[in-house]
Order: sequence, then structure tokens, then C-alpha cells
Amino acid sequence: MKKILLVFFVFLIIAPLEVGANSYGWGGYKKGINNQQPEVGKYQQILEKYRSFYLDPSGDKHVYLTFDNGYEAGFTEQILDVLKEKKVPATFFLTGHYVEDQPDLVRRMVADGHIIGNHSDGHRDFTKISKEEFTDDVTTLTDKIKVVDKNIHVQYIRPPKGTFNESSLSWANELGYTHIFWSVAFVDWNQGSEKGWEHAYKQVMDQIHPGAIVLMHTVSKDNADAVAHLIDSLREQGYQLKSLDDLMLKQLLPKEIIGFNKEGK
Repeated sequence: MKKILLVFFVFLIIAPLEVGANSYGWGGYKKGINNQQPEVGKYQQILEKYRSFYLDPSGDKHVYLTFDNGYEAGFTEQILDVLKEKKVPATFFLTGHYVEDQPDLVRRMVADGHIIGNHSDGHRDFTKISKEEFTDDVTTLTDKIKVVDKNIHVQYIRPPKGTFNESSLSWANELGYTHIFWSVAFVDWNQGSEKGWEHAYKQVMDQIHPGAIVLMHTVSKDNADAVAHLIDSLREQGYQLKSLDDLMLKQLLPKEIIGFNKEGK
């Protein structure tokens, strides 16, 4: 009888850990076409549970540009120039290597009004590390960012390769971070396999929809050359380019106030 109780007790302790240990890979969703949002299945309920986002659910014709920076390939300055010229805000998710290697570019991102996000200090798989390792990793990176500029507020986090589980989402919440995934992306990080800016442009525009969070990588010359064309085409179609802070504000304000603001009264 004692052995049975012991086994039962161990099961109660281990079972919840196994549930949280599931590893999910963002990006396996069904891409949207004809201005429709992608189908993400069960992921949507998981993200909602931990106040994580992959798009703007309001239905507004808003688009959010985000870039992942693991290392510098010489194209980030070009992208920043375009964003500045077009007066478009963006979010740059940085790794520890990038922050240490390119502090001047990080300072320029901030000076130009862009948001800096946490992309893991060591580009680690958050589902294969402990809570203590997770905390150390993301805290270390945020500290490195604040060394570059102590006034930077790091609120958003994006897991490397989009790998997550309920544990990592929960740990991020406890530390005050909001997970940001994406609803529009394509394979754009393989240097040497560029197909021209038109290809990058088409990949994004074919998936675009109201509320899209677009993920691109700054290591792609195609992306750097396509950004201006994307911004112009999106605006021609009636989209507004917004920042993630605008998205968070919409989540906090009552719908009545949002509607009031839209009327301009």
C-alpha cells in the first residue's frame, strides 16, 4: 500500500511538469492568403492564456514590422535609413552577440524611435532549459541592452526559432515580458540564396492581412532592398504601419475609448 501511495504521489509531482514540457514550434501554422489571418489552431488558446501575441486581433488595417538580429551582415543601416525616411516604427529583437558587437547600431535604433526586444542572450531553445537558466539568459541580455542605453525599456521577447511551451511563456510573464510571435514570415535568413527584392516583397504581400506582425531578418539583402517597396504598397492599400507599443495600448484601453478615438472626437 505504501508503495502504491508513493507512486501516486510521485505521479502528482511529475505529471504537471510533463504537460508544461511540451515543445511547440511556431511557424507550422497554415499561412493566410487573400488578406486572411493564418490558422494557428490550438496555439491561439495557449498564447491567449499567457497574453502573448502573433497579430493584432482588432481587425484594424495595422501592420507591425519586426526584425530579428542575431548578427550583422551589413544591411541593418540600410533598413534603418528606409524606416527613418518613411517615418515607420519597428521592433528589433536582438541577441547578446549583436548587442555586444554592434552597440552603435543599437543606439541608432533607439535614437530613431524603434523598440528593442529580447531574442535570448545565447539564442537558446527556451523549452530545453530550466526556469533558472531562462531567467539568467533573458536577464543577462536585458542588462547588456541597458549598458548600451540605461533608459531602454525591454518589454517584448521573441524565442529563438519560435520554440516555446507553457512554461517558457509563464516564466516570461513572471519577469514582466510579453511574447511576440508573428503572422507573416518566410525563409529569409540563408545568406547566399537571395532571389532578389521582388521575391521578398511578394512573400510578404501574398500573406499580408489586417493586424499582421511581420517577421523579417536583417541579414538579407533582399529584405533591405524590399522594405521601401513594402511600406509604399502597404500604405497604398490603406494600411498603417504601427509599433508594438500601439498594439499593447489597444489591448489595455476599453473598446469604447478605442472607438471614440477612431471618430476623432
